[in-house]
Amino acid sequence: MKHILIIASLLLAISLNGYAQRDTSRNQTFNFSIADCINYAYTHQDTVKNAALDVQSADYKIKETIGTGLPQINGSASFQDYIKAPTSVGPNFTAALSGAPINFNAPLVPFPIGAVTYNNTYSAQLTQLLFSGTFLVGLKAAKTYKELYVRTLTRSRISTSVNVTKAYYQVLVSNEQIKLLDANINQLKQQLDQTTQQNKQGFVEKIDVDRLTVQYNNLVTSRQNTIRLLVLNYELLKFQMGMPIQQELTLKDKLEDIDLNQNATGADLDTSFYHRRIEYNLAETNVKLNQLDVLQKKAAFLPTLSANAGFADVYQENHFRYLYDHPYYNNYIGLSLNVPIYNGGQRRNQMRESQVNVQKAQNDLYNAKNALSLQASSAQISLTNSIESLNNQKRSRELAEEVLRVAKIKYQQGVGSSIEVTQAETDLESADNQYIQALYTTLVSKVDLEMALGNIK
Repeated sequence: MKHILIIASLLLAISLNGYAQRDTSRNQTFNFSIADCINYAYTHQDTVKNAALDVQSADYKIKETIGTGLPQINGSASFQDYIKAPTSVGPNFTAALSGAPINFNAPLVPFPIGAVTYNNTYSAQLTQLLFSGTFLVGLKAAKTYKELYVRTLTRSRISTSVNVTKAYYQVLVSNEQIKLLDANINQLKQQLDQTTQQNKQGFVEKIDVDRLTVQYNNLVTSRQNTIRLLVLNYELLKFQMGMPIQQELTLKDKLEDIDLNQNATGADLDTSFYHRRIEYNLAETNVKLNQLDVLQKKAAFLPTLSANAGFADVYQENHFRYLYDHPYYNNYIGLSLNVPIYNGGQRRNQMRESQVNVQKAQNDLYNAKNALSLQASSAQISLTNSIESLNNQKRSRELAEEVLRVAKIKYQQGVGSSIEVTQAETDLESADNQYIQALYTTLVSKVDLEMALGNIK
């Protein structure tokens, strides 16, 4: 009992220690930059992990294909006990013993000696492929298939990088929106407090206080909604990273560290950028696979040569007690040559069909080049327009702030109305929203252009 209690205590301590470690990991806060988030996603995002497993599977496929050209050895064993042995029949040869001719037209008679009752056979066969055109082409095709899966992994990593970056920018923009709302709420709260005091002193009407109160409440509600959306944006970012939703995450990068003008005119400087696009590389691999398919169809016209050998150990006896007294061995070596001669034109038509597929794949490759060039041009124009729109929204916001400042001064000096101040507040809030939208659109356009130029690996 003492030993049992000691073992139970150790197991409990190990379990509690493991739980504490998991709980500590869960409560740990990660402070990640964009690069950190992308690297984390490369390791934890399921789509990337599955694509990596496909590459691993392609390695096994290559080894499987190589294995078909290595020696093939098979063994077999059989045991037969004829409870009722089959009867062998034939002409009546007993007449020949007395010198009479054998009558082959007479009914057949059973032979006195039938099948052996017990039969136990052990055998082994070896086959070695000496020449096969389809095997050689298949080996090249297996390596090309691995190349296809490697490039598919790259595409998954690029897609993950784009999704993580956009989600990261969405969080940064939401934080910026909250900062603007906080600034507007603070200045509006000050103005509301001043107006309330002036109303108590009889300098302004109650309706002026009510207008400001309505605006203040709207801003507070908008801030609360934005905070809830910020929580959702964080969860979306963690989802794109493959991180548990409950994990604490903070962002290291800042909006001011992002160069929005980078690559704004990059597409004009490089006319061969499409070679960096994974979509173009995949189209190239597709052409290679179709070309290999043509070679495989041509190789089907060639003969196949293989060597073979076999060994057998046979035990036969009518009485089981004597079965293993006398083994009967046999073995052989040989060559097998298979020469395709004619199959109704199937091989030739299959080859022509594969040649058509090559032409289609080459057309798709050419079309991919044009499509990627168009996409890059479109992304470049979108980024240029977005940057211009963002700069205009910045100026509009500055003007809205100036209009509000002047409206407040005029109202305090008694030469302006509270309606002007309220309208200026509304215009500033609208300018902030348009600025935030333009900021996010510009960030997304920047990511789209980098992807279009093949700069995201």
